[in-house]
Amino acid sequence: MSGNRAVVDKEVEKSSIDYKKAGNRAVVYKEPGKVAVVDIGFPDLVLRDGPGVNPLNVGRKCEHGVILKVVATNICGSDQHMVRGRTTAPSGLALGHEITGEVIEVGRDVEYMKVGDLVSVPFNIACGRCRNCKEQDTHICENVNPDRPGSAYGYVDMGGWVGGQSEYVMVPYADFQLLKFPDKDQAMDKILDLAMLSDIFPTGFHGAYSAGVTIGSTVYIAGAGPVGLAAAHSAQLLGASCVIVGDMIEERLAQARSFGCETINLSEHDDIGEQIAQILGTPEVDCAVDCVGFEAHGHKGAGEAPASVLNSIMEVTRAGGKLGIPGLYVTGDPGAVDEDAKFGTLKIRMGLGWAKAHHFVTGQTPVMKYHNFLMKSILSGKAQIAKAVNATIINLDEAPNGYQVFDKGAAKKFVIDPHGMIKR
Repeated sequence: MSGNRAVVDKEVEKSSIDYKKAGNRAVVYKEPGKVAVVDIGFPDLVLRDGPGVNPLNVGRKCEHGVILKVVATNICGSDQHMVRGRTTAPSGLALGHEITGEVIEVGRDVEYMKVGDLVSVPFNIACGRCRNCKEQDTHICENVNPDRPGSAYGYVDMGGWVGGQSEYVMVPYADFQLLKFPDKDQAMDKILDLAMLSDIFPTGFHGAYSAGVTIGSTVYIAGAGPVGLAAAHSAQLLGASCVIVGDMIEERLAQARSFGCETINLSEHDDIGEQIAQILGTPEVDCAVDCVGFEAHGHKGAGEAPASVLNSIMEVTRAGGKLGIPGLYVTGDPGAVDEDAKFGTLKIRMGLGWAKAHHFVTGQTPVMKYHNFLMKSILSGKAQIAKAVNATIINLDEAPNGYQVFDKGAAKKFVIDPHGMIKR
């Protein structure tokens, strides 16, 4: 046994050395409106100093982690907030929290993940040891971000864990976090769908599930970007009788209609209740999901109004209904429309929500609560998430253009293929 183990260790070591010679190209934030592809160096099983790394995390050893060869990594709307200059993200921050990859190196303390495993990485970084992790609240892990509970790869004020829009990435706490695909060949056949398990599919599902969507529900989804489309598809999987999606971009609304949703063009209509009544015969829905977040705009082309979506979904959700809010809201927004909004203080009609006894669910999505059964839904053919969000493959060098196209409202979910491993 020990002799065989020594042979395997030597092969892993040789493979690791070969990879390290190749460098590690990644997408990094440069300045508002600009990203670039640069070499950030091959990752180690330690969190080294770099752009955005919390000083208290520098030098943190991760023998419980693995190095992944990235197979697929997605551009997310949350990334766009940083790239637009709407956060305090530093120049040089390596982006990307939606990661699917192949294990090429394992740390000393990893027991169950093996070299060659194909895995999905939850965007929440979680230790598995703290109280919140033990209660399945992995989105607010207490041990990975010195500033506050909760962390993510390649994101501002999240502890400084290096992003995965790259060729290789280090993932800590591998045994606890990683979702291994049971059959590698089968997984590669469905890799575009499975690439959505790291964030967008669980996030959309969490929005619909926490809003109480069930058999026969009527649902309003605010926003037809990728998360909104994922929430709409999730609502269908949960048994909704009617899913209505609102957005200002007709191309996105057409994508929602392509898999059976009703739509409202908010650039043409400012009374959502009236439009809902034309579809349902009543101006209210059973539940609603905010998939827009803090960069929301008023209806009919009005300017930025960060509380507008939250207020509108309270207006159209029935008394006693639930509101799922996976849309991102931040505590620091230097580009906000007023001083209060710069600190996440919004003019929300809390009195309306109180009077209607609404139930609100906010915050990051606890991906690990959902990703296993969503994987099974994909592998069985039940879930068609890549089709719903119009997954579109690009290579690493096309990422800067992908950010620009996505920022203009394209009805696509860009999937970066750093090594050319995905069949087109």
